[in-house]
Amino acid sequence: MAKKRPQTKAKQPQLKDGEIPVVGAREPCPCGSGRRYKACHGRAAAHAVTELVRRPFESLPSEGDWVALRELVPAATVELKLKESLPEGVPSVTLATVLPMAWPALRRDDGSVLLGLQNDTASGDISRDLADTLQRALTAEPGTPVEGRRAPADGPRLQDLLDPEGAFEPVVHSGFEFWVPDAENATPEVTASLERANAAAIPTVKLAGVDAAYWCETPDKNHLRWVMPHPEEQLLDALARLHAAGRSSLGEGTRLVGSFRAHGLTVPVWDLPTGVTADDIEKPATEFAERLATALATDAPLTADERRARGGLTNRQVTLS
Repeated sequence: MAKKRPQTKAKQPQLKDGEIPVVGAREPCPCGSGRRYKACHGRAAAHAVTELVRRPFESLPSEGDWVALRELVPAATVELKLKESLPEGVPSVTLATVLPMAWPALRRDDGSVLLGLQNDTASGDISRDLADTLQRALTAEPGTPVEGRRAPADGPRLQDLLDPEGAFEPVVHSGFEFWVPDAENATPEVTASLERANAAAIPTVKLAGVDAAYWCETPDKNHLRWVMPHPEEQLLDALARLHAAGRSSLGEGTRLVGSFRAHGLTVPVWDLPTGVTADDIEKPATEFAERLATALATDAPLTADERRARGGLTNRQVTLS
């Protein structure tokens, strides 16, 4: 009898990276390597999803206000304009700091969409997660919330969906009545939820004379938190120059106390006396912006006093995200 020839398995066609579909982590990788997906092309996909985007709102109109509404402002809304026309039956899209039950988004009974900004996100790119939620909200059934999920690694970002020329004009609210169209006739459960949310909201006002600056009131003292777009090292040098010269305050009794880092931007913070209102701080903030512009334009080495001032500011800096 003739010997049987050993059988050979036909090689699977090798797919290009862009053609490889997503499968379960323990399933064979569709590329034909023979390895599990999680140990092959799934590794790069997982990294793409979890890699932190340092400035997720970069290139969006009013990046500083996006950061402020994400991290600092309790209750605010902004009308969003998309690059493409809205789908039929969707009269408007509104960004909101927080939605009831911490929903990522809500399609109201009238078809309008509310997109929540302060929710936890599943990946390292807040912009991609929000864009995914927005797309699903546009096609959700009216009267239903949109649940959170991990956005596809190759999905669009807000920068792909929003009109770059569209105005971004936050409206800061004293409470969360914008959750429901008719708060006076809301159910007892909704009324109770609104009361709890309103009780926790810190009174906040957006300054009109400068960009992305927000006054807030706390029991002990008031504050001004100002999101600035300048490169961090250059901004800290400029603040140090002003601080060492005694020109970093916003008037009598006020004090620059430090800064936050949030989504790639720096947020200087001033303590204000309890009696100082948002209106009171408008003119001093505008005057400070002029002093800061001059300091930012200076490239001379820091003096010893300025270096000490910079060290103090740096030591009091914290990172929110």
